[in-house]
Amino acid sequence: MRSTFSILYYINRGKVKTDGTTAIMCRITIDGKSSVFTTGYYCNPECWNTKNETVKDGRTNGLLADLRARLETSYMNLLKETGIITAEMLKNEITCVGTVPMTLLKAGEEERERLRIRSVAINSTSSYRQSKSTQAYLHEYLLSMGMNDLAFEDITEDFGWEYKLYLKGKGCGASHINHCLTWLNRLIYIAVDREILRFNPLADVPYEKKPTGKLKHISRAELQRIMEQPMPERLQELTRRAFIFSCWTNVAQK
Repeated sequence: MRSTFSILYYINRGKVKTDGTTAIMCRITIDGKSSVFTTGYYCNPECWNTKNETVKDGRTNGLLADLRARLETSYMNLLKETGIITAEMLKNEITCVGTVPMTLLKAGEEERERLRIRSVAINSTSSYRQSKSTQAYLHEYLLSMGMNDLAFEDITEDFGWEYKLYLKGKGCGASHINHCLTWLNRLIYIAVDREILRFNPLADVPYEKKPTGKLKHISRAELQRIMEQPMPERLQELTRRAFIFSCWTNVAQK
């Protein structure tokens, strides 16, 4: 017989921290018996929508949706493996899996999993695919320093500067260096949100300036060829005509 199963997010408005936020709690109910745990996420009580179990912050809502998905998956797996499941069993399973990472690479893997789940929901994998490369560079850099991972509390501003130098030594261009720094800062700000860190120690490490593109001018002969050669596809032909028009009217092309 299939058990009844429900998930409820709520906040305790009577327990507000000095910064004005309160913990978002999760109550699991299976066959009428409940178990409660903290999600590890916080919000201002005024921003909490009791009916929809959401906040005004889209990022937190995404994290809550990811947690709900993990709960539902763990519920089905436990039910399949054991044939019986209780709220306490599911709580123990999810709090073990969902322990807040205290190190850089573990936080990166957790964030990549969140991006993977989100990529399916929004039907776009660009952020998830890019995170593979940036996470790999971070892992490679730590290995070069003889470390398998790094605690958030051990990250310093020097770490950020040295990471930039490492990426430059690998031949990375400004754009890719900035992607790697963005990923690193993303993980650090997650730690700040979870109160593992008080502030981002890399806040003063600047991003790379992208080289200014050089203007390229076409010759009269090249313009003549473009004018005499229609394009086979409609959008290509529209682009060709717009370019010719801009040449003769002195409209700058961006």
